[in-house]
Amino acid sequence: MQRVRDIAEEIVAREGGFVNDPDDPGGATKHGVTIHTLRRLGLDLDGDGDVDVADVRRVTPARAVDLFIAHYYDRPGITRLPQALRASVFDMQVNAGANAVRILQRLLRHMGQAVAVDGVIGPQTVAAAEAAARAAPDHIADAYGIARRGYYLRLADARPALRKFARSRAGGKGGWIRRAEAFIAPRYHLSEAEFQGRVAQW
Repeated sequence: MQRVRDIAEEIVAREGGFVNDPDDPGGATKHGVTIHTLRRLGLDLDGDGDVDVADVRRVTPARAVDLFIAHYYDRPGITRLPQALRASVFDMQVNAGANAVRILQRLLRHMGQAVAVDGVIGPQTVAAAEAAARAAPDHIADAYGIARRGYYLRLADARPALRKFARSRAGGKGGWIRRAEAFIAPRYHLSEAEFQGRVAQW
């Protein structure tokens, strides 16, 4: 069983260093910690009385790991989900906030579970996830990863400025798609031809 800290360290490694892309809704980000997260938590890391880009630059990998575990794993209750789902939902929670849980809830509804799509891991969502995991123990993680990939693609469909996160400059799979597929068995990855067909209208 993979430790949550190991998962968090992998997320930090996946996120990389400081970026401040004007098209990224997260704004200035370092190791996956956004300026919005620092402001929401009131983390004035340089002690100058405000939370700005300078504070983002001070985020260390160790601080990012601690923040992710406390606020993106423990607080939303990801530990209550079946083991097979935890790493991918945690990774998506860091990347997309409560949309991570909404994606899961929509998937569970598609699988016939009665669950509200509210982005909250409550008793109903836990019970539905456990039932789905029992029904499809070898497929639930892949199904969630595929749902993640679909979310990213639909987001890029709707918002052209975000397409660079789903498709690389060279035209191949972008960071979002590779990130989702890191949690999907290789046999369910989109082939290059399938990917090109999916994004051909962009």
